[in-house]
Amino acid sequence: MLETLQPQPADKILALVQAYREDPRETKIDLGVGVYKDATGLTPVMRAVKAAEHKLWEEQDTKVYTGLAGDPAFADAMINLVLGDAVARDSVAAAATPGGTGAVRQAFELIQMARPDARIFVSDPTWPNHLSILKYLGMQVVPYRYFDNDSRGVDAQGMLDDLAQAKEGDVILLHGCCHNPTGANLSAPEWDAVIALLQKTGATPMIDIAYQGFGDGLEADAAATRKVAFSVPECLIAASCSKNFGIYRERTGLLMAVSADQSARGLNQGTLAYLNRQNFSFPPDHGARLVTMILTDPTLRADWQAELEEVRQTMLGLRTQLATELQQRAGSDRFGFLAQHRGMFSRLGTTPEMVEKLRADHAVYMVGDSRMNIAGLNAQTVPILAQAIVEVGI
Repeated sequence: MLETLQPQPADKILALVQAYREDPRETKIDLGVGVYKDATGLTPVMRAVKAAEHKLWEEQDTKVYTGLAGDPAFADAMINLVLGDAVARDSVAAAATPGGTGAVRQAFELIQMARPDARIFVSDPTWPNHLSILKYLGMQVVPYRYFDNDSRGVDAQGMLDDLAQAKEGDVILLHGCCHNPTGANLSAPEWDAVIALLQKTGATPMIDIAYQGFGDGLEADAAATRKVAFSVPECLIAASCSKNFGIYRERTGLLMAVSADQSARGLNQGTLAYLNRQNFSFPPDHGARLVTMILTDPTLRADWQAELEEVRQTMLGLRTQLATELQQRAGSDRFGFLAQHRGMFSRLGTTPEMVEKLRADHAVYMVGDSRMNIAGLNAQTVPILAQAIVEVGI
């Protein structure tokens, strides 16, 4: 039977990781993998996470299953973090998932159950796994313009023109903050324009928010998601705890289904539980319990927020340093967009050939579409990268 299987496309980022490991050059720089690294190249366990794990180790007296949708306390804590008081709690159905990716997958399957013919409008570019999952599920994808390769900002008018083709029953996939892979984000007025379009077309928004706290701060990064949820009849939100809590391997995420009709919550909640049952039964709990402990303990939460702010400021500092180094070396402000982008990633907006030249000539590793992980830099490697970018002629 298994001899009929066909080879699947290799994951480009994982291939990049392997090539980086095999490169003997001491000056090599890894800007491919989407994880935060400190100045020493380590992805540390956050202080509040360590403290919560120690407390959990002392106090936890069972490893029995949680409910199909996970611990309700985790859902409550995350809904408060992401949505605040933008919508009534009893209008939100939620289910814990294996990471933000699990939340995205469950959201797509929920859409497929509700509207098998739904079209999913996806930004060009977007996180590759969005497209991979949608292709696997056989769902119809409609790309919409997003990144302006000339300005390295958002093509807001092109985006709105493309999204105007959506209709009721379609889904518009949006990045809540820190757009991956470009780092280019909508302004508040541009978000208002998107909301007005959603209200006009009747399309349903689905928001993927994986980097809350990495852009302009916890509250600021949630502002657009909250405004969307408040302004439309229903929406889906896939949230990840991997980055802002640094618990990548714990696979901790939450899918939320928000409905203005509070009577719909019961049906939505039951459906989310059903989908979990079909895919993995009970969701993982360790990471979810740590997040719940941190968000509901004032001392732990204060320490977590302080460290998260340190991480955010570090990335902003690296952005500013890189933009300044490039300005000095290139004698041009054309790289100023790097200081304006937010989150872990920026997209240089150059060709795969130039990206390959960076790797071959300077041991700089980034994804072929020129997405680079800003958090892969440190104060010492920023000048090396800047010189490499200038020397290859980007």
